[in-house]
This record gives sequence, structure tokens and C-alpha cells, in this order.
Amino acid sequence: MEFTADQLIHYNGTDPSKPIYIAIKGRVFDVTAGKSFYGPGGSYAMFSGKDASRALAKMSKEDEDVSPSLDGLTEKEMGVLNDWEKKFEAKYPIVGRVVS
Repeated sequence: MEFTADQLIHYNGTDPSKPIYIAIKGRVFDVTAGKSFYGPGGSYAMFSGKDASRALAKMSKEDEDVSPSLDGLTEKEMGVLNDWEKKFEAKYPIVGRVVS
């Protein structure tokens, strides 16, 4: 499935009838199984329904970092993002990708 950013935001956990999705590097993962982390009130709820690539790379929960932009990331931050991506691949199904 393909999602625009405007469509992806509807999968942020606020509607219990919909799954919870997070994108990393444009690939959308179904993280519903981790709703205690990614659902409303969860430690990482700010990532839900969005591409959280930059925030994961920077290990940041700041709103301005919850973005698909990889511009200006250091090699170390890219390594951190790649580690997160591997963890998500091992744990959650990929359900689509984000398109502009």
C-alpha cells in the first residue's frame, strides 16, 4: 500500500479501529502489537502515524525531529537509524511505503 503523509497520520493510534503505523526511511511498519509503546499515552506515541526517521536517528522525542528528512545527519546517526530499521524489520510487518 502507498500512503501520503496526510493519510499516514490517520494511523496514529487515536482510532482504536485502525492499526498503528510508523514509517522509517519511507517504509511503513504496522506497530499495533507494540501499542503500549506507540499508542496514545505510550512512550513513543509521538512517532505514530508519521515517518520518524530523523527522530530515531537522533534518539530524539522532539516534535521538530519527527520527520522523514535525513539531511545533515552524521554517519553515527545514520548507523543508529539503520539499527532501528533492523529492529523494526525483525519485529513488525511492513505494510507499505510513504509517497509524496
